[in-house]
Amino acid sequence: MSTGRGTTGPTKRDRREEARETARKMREEAAKKAKRRKVVVQSSVIVGILAVLAIIAVVVFTSVGGATSATNPKNMASGGVLLTSPTKATTTPAIKSGAQPTPTKMELNGKTAHIQIWLDYQCPFCDQFETTNNSQIKQWLDEGSATLEVHPVAILDSTQNKQYSTRAAAAASCVANSQPDKFFDVNAALFANQPDEQTGTGLTNSEIVKILKDAGVDSQSVTDCVNKQTFASFVTAMTQGATSNSQLKNPTSGGFGTPTVFVNGERYQGGFTDAAQFAAFKDAAVKDAGSGKTITFPTAS
Repeated sequence: MSTGRGTTGPTKRDRREEARETARKMREEAAKKAKRRKVVVQSSVIVGILAVLAIIAVVVFTSVGGATSATNPKNMASGGVLLTSPTKATTTPAIKSGAQPTPTKMELNGKTAHIQIWLDYQCPFCDQFETTNNSQIKQWLDEGSATLEVHPVAILDSTQNKQYSTRAAAAASCVANSQPDKFFDVNAALFANQPDEQTGTGLTNSEIVKILKDAGVDSQSVTDCVNKQTFASFVTAMTQGATSNSQLKNPTSGGFGTPTVFVNGERYQGGFTDAAQFAAFKDAAVKDAGSGKTITFPTAS
């Protein structure tokens, strides 16, 4: 169509096609914007999920760390209680978070027997050793001719005994933390009242508290400690350490078992019900070790 000015304007059809093209471009742009918003939202959600997973991972890692995050008792820097007499324990700070137990170092003098025992309060063989040797070990401690380091561990937990091994060892650790000088008596009392391993259901925390009270430990702080199982994680960590320590593995069986007994770094492999045999071994270990040197316990057998 002529306008009289030498130019031809767009037809109605051209304008309609142009409008359609413009609408198409607008739809495409809107779609692109929607896609970008979706990507941004998805990215934000993914970042949020990753952040939550990271927090969960930190919590799980800390929990798996066991001893690194556990509440640790005082006076058990080596993982055990070191007694220099029946009523005198060596005091130490608690193992710091993230730190390992510090093995005991002893200076040998050719006279003193340094006895170490890893025991489980549910273990019948530990009870046999304790019942057989308690009196003479007490005498040696009284005379100053021996020291005794007791490491409570838990390898005989079961559903039936309601994890009695851990609960009893944790209770003993409560005593070590608050009244360490009563540890010898409590150790003996727990074995004197040991539940039957095969048919027993373990003792309740209340029954354990009564045993401690009868042995001379009667304080609310210890009772609360036992009931809350404050040092259960510590016992678990020390048990894991003992079972993985090559120095503590029995060369005969190739594994760790209780009781594990050392005297001046030498492993006792005699009978658990023969006091004379253990006394003879103790005397020989003192003589064999000699004097004038310092050793770190335990040493390889």
